[in-house]
Amino acid sequence: RRQDEIGTPFCVTVDFDTLADDTVTVRDRDTMQQIRLPISELEGYIESRIQFDAE
Repeated sequence: RRQDEIGTPFCVTVDFDTLADDTVTVRDRDTMQQIRLPISELEGYIESRIQFDAE
């Protein structure tokens, strides 16, 4: 789990199914929960789960 070591909150996996159905698997680093979703929804999914403070 390389993203655990460097602190990235999500891992996005592109696999053979991605080529067939335009979906990816997203794994949450902290909960280990995985979800498969359309690539078109990926940006919104991640944005809705990241707290970002721009100062």
